[in-house]
Amino acid sequence: MESLSREESLRLLEDAPVAHIGLISEGRPYVTPMSFVVVGERILFRTTGGKKLRALRAAPSVCIEVCRYDDQSGDWASVIVTGKATEVEDSQLGQLTVTKLYEKYSHALGNPMSRGGLQPLQGLPHVIEVEIDDISGMSSGSPFALRTRPGRL
Repeated sequence: MESLSREESLRLLEDAPVAHIGLISEGRPYVTPMSFVVVGERILFRTTGGKKLRALRAAPSVCIEVCRYDDQSGDWASVIVTGKATEVEDSQLGQLTVTKLYEKYSHALGNPMSRGGLQPLQGLPHVIEVEIDDISGMSSGSPFALRTRPGRL
């Protein structure tokens, strides 16, 4: 295994299509996938008023994980971020979040002019910001090093 630099870790985080956020909900661990964007040293996402938002309000310390895996070679890389989640009240940051989400996921959202276009982001009124307190990344290794397999076998 090899450690990723901060820059490599941020790049993998930015490029990942889905992250998993770990939080505490009613005293128990809770992990859920999410769509997100990275702006500077912040992770931004939107959510409804459900379990995730209630948990974030009660216990804002979170852990976010992304990974990449190549089926052909078995190569992998993963990044783990810790930080504090806060609900965004700034309408400009909220609009930036929506804009960045549309840019990142435009291939999946479709044409906004077509029937049903851009519907997935509607109904997600809460914008959440996670300042990156710590970020670390690992990979299966370079071609010149002892390499590990998924799950660090």
